[in-house]
Amino acid sequence: MIGTVMSAAPELSSKNLDLFVPDGSSIEQACKRTTHLCIAAHQDDVEIMAFHGIAECYKKPDQWFGAVVVTDGAGSPRAGAFANYSNTQMKLVRKIEQRKAAEIGKYSFVYQLGYPSTEIKDAKHEQSVNDIAAIIDACQPRVVYLHNLADKHETHISLALKSIIALRRLPAKRRPKKVYGCEIWRDLDWLADGQKVALPVDQNDELTRNLLEVFESQVSGGKRYDLATIGRRFANATFSEPRATDQTKAITWAMDLTPLMTNDSLTPAVLIKQHVAKFSQDVLKGL
Repeated sequence: MIGTVMSAAPELSSKNLDLFVPDGSSIEQACKRTTHLCIAAHQDDVEIMAFHGIAECYKKPDQWFGAVVVTDGAGSPRAGAFANYSNTQMKLVRKIEQRKAAEIGKYSFVYQLGYPSTEIKDAKHEQSVNDIAAIIDACQPRVVYLHNLADKHETHISLALKSIIALRRLPAKRRPKKVYGCEIWRDLDWLADGQKVALPVDQNDELTRNLLEVFESQVSGGKRYDLATIGRRFANATFSEPRATDQTKAITWAMDLTPLMTNDSLTPAVLIKQHVAKFSQDVLKGL
């Protein structure tokens, strides 16, 4: 049956696991066909940070987008019609919204692991790392989208670090060809040219709007992520180059985290220090 919730194929530890395969395929098949994978902290993070992957795979039989949402959504800010919702109610609402987004975007699958944010921010929480590693191993995607290492949301940073640990458990030959750290809670325009990756996201404006607007608990609940996300993408494209006309109308900036896949001795902290040092050099040179 289309839209059936399937039983998990990789054996995962989460007690609050929710798995949805929109086209009703087996999870084994859904993982095997996945070429682009996003590992995100919260419901709607996927649609904000990894639309590039969603659009790349949309209605393409040889490319499929998979999503992993790690936290339960209980701590969401809320207002309006959702102002008096309990954490339990919000978790259910956000879970349903994320399933709807997976259906609209024709994802291969969406895992919602349902961990509390406090556990993801705990550096010693191994269950989440093991679950992420198991999903990655089952998919072996070519491209992975993570939160960037300069994001100012603590849960985003913690998840990015856990995801890198999980990715590094794969043998070098089975690791993704590209790993991107994408912007949400801190723009990446500050990265020096040559250190940031422009991901064009000007495909399918209707799909963009539909994916963002499905998260009604956020959009009408006090956070206009739909307008902010689209505005940022347009601004990125326009302000990317002061001496040339726009080559694309919308861009998501990403930090290239692939060096962490090719060099296990390189730490995330050292990589960020390199980026910050280059930014500082460029600013001081301009003065």
